[in-house]
Amino acid sequence: MLNRRHLRVKVMQVLYAFQQSDVKDIRLQEKNLIASIDKVFEMYISLLALINDVVQYAEIDAIDRANKHLPSEDDLNANVKILDNLFIKLLLNNSEYLQSVKKYKTSWDFDPELARSLFTSLKATEEYKAYLQNPEQDLHSDKDLIKFIFKKIILKSTLAQQAFEEKHLNWQVDQDVLQAMIAKTLKNFSDASSEQKLAQVSANWNEDREFVLDLYHKTIANDKAYQEMIVGKTQNWDADRIALMDILLMKMALAEMIYFTSIPVKVTINEYLEVAKEFSTPKSNSFINGILDKILDDLKADGKIRKYGRGLM
Repeated sequence: MLNRRHLRVKVMQVLYAFQQSDVKDIRLQEKNLIASIDKVFEMYISLLALINDVVQYAEIDAIDRANKHLPSEDDLNANVKILDNLFIKLLLNNSEYLQSVKKYKTSWDFDPELARSLFTSLKATEEYKAYLQNPEQDLHSDKDLIKFIFKKIILKSTLAQQAFEEKHLNWQVDQDVLQAMIAKTLKNFSDASSEQKLAQVSANWNEDREFVLDLYHKTIANDKAYQEMIVGKTQNWDADRIALMDILLMKMALAEMIYFTSIPVKVTINEYLEVAKEFSTPKSNSFINGILDKILDDLKADGKIRKYGRGLM
């Protein structure tokens, strides 16, 4: 699921788009922010659907083999044990999954070659052959196969990676979260007699929604003031050499330090330094840290940093 750092990145992306846009439509970008988070859950459902498509391709493969001009005995009696995979059966009986597929109109029909390619790769592995030869079938071993399909077949496929990037523009940024959500789903589907829960995109969406919207609006509302603070501490720097992303991350950090009274200053600074490592220049980390430290001293002197709660002072 998305943690606070992931959520900060989502806000950063929307704020960057807002700054680069000719028309400063705050409400539109607010909608885009919420949509970008929902898109993570949509992609999660798409990944589950793709796993199911790979499994179901076993039936198409068996029919194709049986319809060969000169089918062998094995072709005529293809082992389709995977079609009875217990995890897939539970998934296809999960009302939340089925409703989500309907809501997002989830389908991989735009890339009909993908499931065939992935199943062909699966069929050639020793792990799949061992699965077919095992006379026993239980949820644990069936989940192990699904995990293998996802991690070793789907995620290793160049064709799949291309499809993911076409379907989800933030795939490179969100893939770790999506992998964790699939792993969580496999863990949740533990007993056929219990309720099977899908992974959630957020641990507490009400709180996280408030967090991202407040951060978004506070950063925009105070953009001019924060710009002045930053300019005041970067007078010896060539303005053209300061990355726009660095400026944006510092503005977000200032909004968080001043207005989010329950988040320790040290946590805020560390979080934005980590984001800078991934999304800005190699020297951004030390630059941002130095400038924020200088501004923080002024904010403390002016009594503008108020943190409440044990250990937050």
